[in-house]
Amino acid sequence: MNTVYIGLGGNVGNRLAYLQRAQEAIAGTVGNIILASSLYETKAWGVENQPDFLNQVIAVTTPLSAHEVFSCLMAIEMKLGRVRSEKWGMRTIDLDLLLFNSDIIETEALSVPHPRLPLRRFVLVPLAEVAPGYIHPLTGKTIAKLLEECADSLDVLPFTLPCPQ
Repeated sequence: MNTVYIGLGGNVGNRLAYLQRAQEAIAGTVGNIILASSLYETKAWGVENQPDFLNQVIAVTTPLSAHEVFSCLMAIEMKLGRVRSEKWGMRTIDLDLLLFNSDIIETEALSVPHPRLPLRRFVLVPLAEVAPGYIHPLTGKTIAKLLEECADSLDVLPFTLPCPQ
């Protein structure tokens, strides 16, 4: 059985509903969700003039290969209305394969660990919540250490649901 860490994010429509639907689809196609971080809200990264993102990281156990997981994630994005028209643009859902066991995979279609993982607080904060001691296979540093050293100054704020009126 393989352990995979997946980053979830979105900033279009009902962000929470899209994250929940993505988790349901992942559980139905990829494997068993064993850990889920809290939800975090962040300003957009890269292209800033867009709505705030809701982000989360989950850990999943799966019998699938990294390439099979990646294919499932791309299919789930399409099913949930993801349109790839602008790099770092608005999206209903974004599913990133962050880590796969301690594997290093470099193909035309897939890079694992995710190449920008050490540079982005919106990924490192939720990942450090669920896997602070995980050793990044390329840097040899823990996720907690990568977060501590991350130069990204983007605020990553805990997201709380509004109270019903």
